[in-house]
Amino acid sequence: MNLQTVAENGIFAPRRIAEALRTTNDEIARTAGLGRDAVQRKTRIGSDRTQRRLREMIEVLNKVEPRFGSALIAYAWYRSEPLAGFDGQTAMQLVQDGRAGDVLDYVDAVDAGVFA
Repeated sequence: MNLQTVAENGIFAPRRIAEALRTTNDEIARTAGLGRDAVQRKTRIGSDRTQRRLREMIEVLNKVEPRFGSALIAYAWYRSEPLAGFDGQTAMQLVQDGRAGDVLDYVDAVDAGVFA
């Protein structure tokens, strides 16, 4: 997912992310572990917490998109595929819990053949 297509005025724009992933702002909020207001109110969209969660979600999607061939399939994986070694949690659940770094490390380990 091209960062320029999901950013607006130097910040991640939930509306653009939703358009790119063919979903709604509300779904983007839930997927990133944010409240509805975080993606609707301009003051909340620019907050550190909102921007960090959106960035983490985009980082994970961009990391796995090449292996799936599209952002939509990467998004489906992100939301629904349980990750080995994380008690059946998905990448989405881990990002919601502030563990995006663990997801990125997991993907790197899979790429290196550790969990092949």
